[in-house]
Amino acid sequence: MYSRGTELSVGVFVLLGAFCLAFLALEVSGLTKRGDSGSYRLSARFDNVAGLTTRAKVSAAGVTIGRVVGIRYDEKTAGAIVDMEISQGFSQFSEDTSASILTAGLLGEKYIGLMTGGDPNYLVDGDIIYDTQSAVVLEELIGKFLLNMSSEK
Repeated sequence: MYSRGTELSVGVFVLLGAFCLAFLALEVSGLTKRGDSGSYRLSARFDNVAGLTTRAKVSAAGVTIGRVVGIRYDEKTAGAIVDMEISQGFSQFSEDTSASILTAGLLGEKYIGLMTGGDPNYLVDGDIIYDTQSAVVLEELIGKFLLNMSSEK
């Protein structure tokens, strides 16, 4: 026969394991909100965001420096405005910085890559990046390829 103490200790062990798995899943997914209050916002205008989501990472030279906090439609330009929150430790982006929507991994996770330029003036909270490269849409590339193949015949 099993004792009540053994059953209780197994139950506590299982609950502790479940809490550890939940914590690990939240940390890996990036859904947790860090206590980092030192950040500033930048925006970027894109023609097509094609699969970019909020909470997507923002990186520079392969280092994650922030997150996407919002995506909205701009009626004036018929494009998308992406709002990003950048950690205050990465405030040395010049005014001619360019932003690109890139794809990472086998599953095609979209993220924003920033590449700074040579302007001596730096971007500040609330600035908009206009030098952008939109996401590459695979369906559009296939359509153009097939259209070119049919016109060559």
